[in-house]
Amino acid sequence: MKRINLFVWVVCTFLLSGMAGCNTNNLIDTNVEMPQRNWSYVDKVKAVVGIKDNTKAFALKFKLRHTADYRYSNMYILMHMSGPGLPKVTRRYEYKLAESDGQWLGKGSGNLYTYVLPLLSEYHFPQSGNYTIEIEQNMRDNPLREISDAGIIVAGSSTVPR
Repeated sequence: MKRINLFVWVVCTFLLSGMAGCNTNNLIDTNVEMPQRNWSYVDKVKAVVGIKDNTKAFALKFKLRHTADYRYSNMYILMHMSGPGLPKVTRRYEYKLAESDGQWLGKGSGNLYTYVLPLLSEYHFPQSGNYTIEIEQNMRDNPLREISDAGIIVAGSSTVPR
């Protein structure tokens, strides 16, 4: 009986500590795997976020993973956003991914490098409702090779990972 109680206690402690480490303020945290690690213009990363309280500030982030064989030191993307009270807006971003000596700036794991990059911080959506956010690669190469996956995070601005 004591072993069962100990087992239940260990399992409950593990589950509670796991839930405490979760970021529950993320409204959206998408990740889209690119077919054969090729990001084509038509393979847009899309997220629909429901905003209930437009008085709150949000942070929007772009997630990217590429292999060590990615041939550029930067990345250009287009972010499209539309929704109630917001005509379709398009913004172009450039992100530096490597130092001039070729050292990747992302977090490495094996052959993959991961980035969480800023799009908008302290952003207030104009109205409550559903907003569509799309990210497309905007490099000259189509498809852009050695991109493993990309994603979008929308979260309360004080809870977004850096």
